[in-house]
Amino acid sequence: MTAGADPTISFVTPVYDPPLDALEACLDSVLAQRGLSWEHILVDDRSTDPRVRELLRRRSAADPRVRVVEREVNGGIVAASQDAVEAARGEFVAFLDHDDRLAPTALTVLADVLVDPEVDYVYTDEDKVDDEGRHFDAFRKPAWSPERLRHQMYVGHLSVMRTSLVREVGGVRPGFDGSQDHDLALRVTERARTIVHVPQVLYHWRTVSGSTAADPNAKPYAWEAGRRAVAEHLVRTGIDAEAELGPVPGTYWVHRATPDVLISVVIPTRGGSGIIWGARQHYVLEAVDSIIATTEARFEVVVVYDSVTDPHVLDELRARLGDRLVLVEFEEQFNFSQKCNVGVAAARGDVVVLMNDDVYLSAPRSLDQLAATALEPGVGGVGCRLLFEDGRLQHGGHVYEHGDWHHVLLAAGPDEHGPFAGLHVGREASGVTAALLAVRRDVYLEVGGMAERLPVNFNDVDFSYKLWHEGHRVLWLPEVTAYHFESQTRVPKVFAWEISLVRQRWGIPGRDSYFPEGSHF
Repeated sequence: MTAGADPTISFVTPVYDPPLDALEACLDSVLAQRGLSWEHILVDDRSTDPRVRELLRRRSAADPRVRVVEREVNGGIVAASQDAVEAARGEFVAFLDHDDRLAPTALTVLADVLVDPEVDYVYTDEDKVDDEGRHFDAFRKPAWSPERLRHQMYVGHLSVMRTSLVREVGGVRPGFDGSQDHDLALRVTERARTIVHVPQVLYHWRTVSGSTAADPNAKPYAWEAGRRAVAEHLVRTGIDAEAELGPVPGTYWVHRATPDVLISVVIPTRGGSGIIWGARQHYVLEAVDSIIATTEARFEVVVVYDSVTDPHVLDELRARLGDRLVLVEFEEQFNFSQKCNVGVAAARGDVVVLMNDDVYLSAPRSLDQLAATALEPGVGGVGCRLLFEDGRLQHGGHVYEHGDWHHVLLAAGPDEHGPFAGLHVGREASGVTAALLAVRRDVYLEVGGMAERLPVNFNDVDFSYKLWHEGHRVLWLPEVTAYHFESQTRVPKVFAWEISLVRQRWGIPGRDSYFPEGSHF
C-alpha cells in the first residue's frame, strides 16, 4: 500500500489473552500477504497478560498498516469485533481470529475475485492446524448454499465482506456471543448482491484446548445463540418456520409450517407386495396409509396404475382415500418417467410430490414441509432423508463427480454424521431422487417434466440438472425422514446408452458443487 492510499482489505482481529506464539504467527501471516493493499486492526479486549499489548504496540510501531485499539474494559468478542469493524478503513473486512493464520497466497487469490464490483461476500475453504504445525481436517466447502447456512455456520473462515454492507446491517450484534459470526453472515448474505466461494484452503484454524476447533461442545451457549440467529433470519426472510437445535452441536433444523395449498402426491404402481417389517404388505397401500397418518395439509393422491394391478388393491385405495383419490390407468410398456408425467397431467395441486409406492412416511408433516419448502422463491425440487428398512441411509442427496452420479454416503449407519455433519444439515444439492420429490407444478411443467427417453435410470438426475439449468435450486432436507423399502442388495441394471445420453446432455461431472468434502460413496 502506497503512502496515503486506502486499504482494500481490513483484517479485523479481536484479541484476548492468546498464546504469544500463536499471536505472533497470526500477525506474521498477515504481514506476508501480497496482491492487495491491507491493514490489520487488532482490538485488545483488556488482556490480562501485559505482554500481549506490548507485542501489539511493537508491531504497530514497526508497520503503520498494523493498527491497535486498546479497550479500557473487557467487553467480550462481540464488542471487540464491532470496535474493529468501526475502525476499518478498507473496502472489505476479513475476520481473522487472534490464534489463526492466513495461507501465504490468500490475498493473491482474493485479488482475482474482489475485482468484480458486484461481489459483496467471499468465503474460502479452511483447515485446522495443531501445536506442531500439522494440518488436518480440511473443509472443502460447497458453492453458495443458503439452505446450509440456515442449518450450519459453514462459510466460517475465511469470510470477506464489503464493509459498507456490514455497517448497513448493523455490524456485529450483541446477544449472539459465540455465534456472532453466524448471525452476521446471515444478515449480510440476505442483502449481498454476489456471493463467491473460493475452493482453496486460505485459512488455518488453530486447535487449542477449549476452542470450538478442538471441541464443538466447548461452548454450548454459542449453539443456542446460533439457533436464535437462525430464528431471526427466518422472520426477516419471510420463511414461516421454527428453528431448533440439530442433532449435532453447531447444527440447526428448520421446521416449515404447513402451507395452505393442495398437494398432489403422484404414485406410479403396479400394486406389488413385499415383506415390510416382517409382514407381507401391498406397497402402495402402506404408502397411502403413511400419507394419511402424517399429513396435515390438503392433499390428493394420483395413482398411476398398470393394467395388471389387482382390482382388490384399487378397491382398497378407494376405501382409504375416497374423493381424494385420482386413478389413472397406464397401458403402455413400463416407463417410470412417462408414468410420472401422466400423473402430473392429472394432478390439480399447486405442489406435486412424486412418491414411489415402496416409500413410507415416518415423520409428522413430512409432505407439509416438503411442499412448504418447494413454494419458497427460487426453489425447484426438494428431497429428503430416505432410509432402508434397517435404518441405514438410502438417500442423502445426489453427488455428481468423478464422471458419475451417486447417492451421498449410501448405506451410512444411523450414527454416522458424514463429513462436517453433512448428513444432518439441510443444503442445496446437485440432485435428489425422484423416489420422494416435491416440486411446484408450474416448475415441473416449465422444465418439461421427467425425460421419457430415460424410462428407468437417471431420470431424476436429468430432472435435477434441468432445474438448476433453469435457475431453480434443488434442496435436500434431513428434517423429513421416510423409509424406502428398496432392497439394499439390489444392483440396478444400467445401460451404456443411458449414461451416454445424460453425458451428452449435461457433460461429464468432475467436482461436485454442493458436497465436495471427499469420498462419499
